[in-house]
Amino acid sequence: MDLSTTYMGLNLKNPIIVSSSKLTGNIENIKSCAKAGAGAIVLKSLFEEQIMAKAEAGLKRNDMYFWYPEASDYVVNISKGGGVQDYLKLIKQAKKEVSIPVIASINCVSPVEWPSFAAKIQEAGADGIELNMAIFPFDRNISSQQIEDTYIDILLAVKKEVSIPVAVKIGPSFTNMMAMTWRLAESGADALVLFNRFYNPDVDIASMKVVADNVFSGPDEKSIPMRWIALLSAGKIPTDLAANTGIHYSIGVAKQLLAGATTVQICTTLYQNGIPYISEIVKGLSEWMKKHGYKNIADFRGLVNSHHENTAAFERIQYMKRNFE
Repeated sequence: MDLSTTYMGLNLKNPIIVSSSKLTGNIENIKSCAKAGAGAIVLKSLFEEQIMAKAEAGLKRNDMYFWYPEASDYVVNISKGGGVQDYLKLIKQAKKEVSIPVIASINCVSPVEWPSFAAKIQEAGADGIELNMAIFPFDRNISSQQIEDTYIDILLAVKKEVSIPVAVKIGPSFTNMMAMTWRLAESGADALVLFNRFYNPDVDIASMKVVADNVFSGPDEKSIPMRWIALLSAGKIPTDLAANTGIHYSIGVAKQLLAGATTVQICTTLYQNGIPYISEIVKGLSEWMKKHGYKNIADFRGLVNSHHENTAAFERIQYMKRNFE
């Protein structure tokens, strides 16, 4: 079976991508992912807020900068640059060690700091950039329109600085997902990654502290990205679609591709089963294709969208049925 495909113009030997996490934050794991058969790798995210916090902390440790604002700006810029250097080294090393596409990940919340860093990431050799954006609506003084405009502003600012493809990874909480995804695609997103998965808060009643709950995804969560991928694919959105969250087995990969996904990203299943499990997923997908007579991915990608009743089923919001008789 031919599992090869293209994603953002990049050639992949199969549609299975290891998503951004701590697993892809060191060179040994990156090499292991490639050896196990991954089609591409998204590196651990570089966080804008973390870099900025470290830069500002450096100023607070020395009062002299209060009297020399020019020096303050210089120190902040040097500190930010230093925080990016390790990431650039990881990109360069990964490109030397593996032959599959290496995609950098930037977790950003503003269009101010990151365009210049994106250019450095391109210079380091990254094959693409994944903009991991999560701007939460916790400020009552910021409208939904302002939040959505910020996503677009970040994308446009980065696209001006680089020629490599840029994907946008978003969460599932928008007032009109269809309008927002189309807006991103028309603003130049080479791919959309659906969806980012956020930690859910819980309360430890012993310590009275807020803690993370449900850190790992479950297979049942695959239906959320699958639904929107099917709808966007059926609507011929002009960008690639990567499914993310809840994809644990080869059958989950097949379902997302049938819905119209270009690629799928996996993470939790590698924490639970180990990085070598990638090879089992690739093998399982190949065997499923053989069983159903599909010679390549294009033979069945988006196949469920060829039936109108399936698209209508993805659109409907089902309610519990009650027997009142």
